[in-house]
Amino acid sequence: MDRGSLIGLVLAVAAILGGQAMEGGQIGLFLQPAAFVIVVIGTLAAVLLHHPLPVFMKGVRMAKWAFRPPGSEAEALIRRVVQWSHTARQDGALALEKYLNMTRDPFQKTGLQLLIDGADAAKLRDTLDVQIVGFETAERQAARVWEAAGGYAPTLGILGAVIGLIHVMENLSDPGKLGTGIAVAFVATIYGVGLANLVFLPIANKIKFTIARRVAEREIVCDGLIGIAQGDNPRIIEARLKGYL
Repeated sequence: MDRGSLIGLVLAVAAILGGQAMEGGQIGLFLQPAAFVIVVIGTLAAVLLHHPLPVFMKGVRMAKWAFRPPGSEAEALIRRVVQWSHTARQDGALALEKYLNMTRDPFQKTGLQLLIDGADAAKLRDTLDVQIVGFETAERQAARVWEAAGGYAPTLGILGAVIGLIHVMENLSDPGKLGTGIAVAFVATIYGVGLANLVFLPIANKIKFTIARRVAEREIVCDGLIGIAQGDNPRIIEARLKGYL
């Protein structure tokens, strides 16, 4: 669990509700179903229109990374690559075949197979770079689901405010209904701006941070395999890879 994310979310809610209480306002005024429907459901609809459904679903699944990001594998990967380099240096590249069935990561399997098949460092770099770029592109497309939500939510908040004001104008002759319309107008704006800047955009940035780390882990494997292909000493490979940490 990422305690920083949890603390940040609690502080965001506390800041808004606490500020409302300090001004003498009622917290219950924020509970406006109409404003919630306009902003949240409207933002959901806009994001669904913006992205293909598989990308949208992947982005939704990634939301958990804001609070429970995947563990770092960098140190374990360095140890694994160094082990591969020792094996290749002592017994040749063909001896790496025993590691193919020991890893489930398709990226590592591809790199090992190319190395076993005798690919030189340049071809190895070209092939693995394409896979790294493809992986990063797919991951960032999913992260942009939350960036898009952060862009649409304030606009939907303004739309909710306009709808609320229209409701106010329709009931100028009935003062008892003016309060509801004004509340929806301003609360919708709070929902839109608040969700965008305190939830959606922070989640997007936390996901991108995790993606950058996962890309770096693939670069560790790529760099290590290239070092093996070039016949570098395992100690040199290890020292270079530790720079990623």
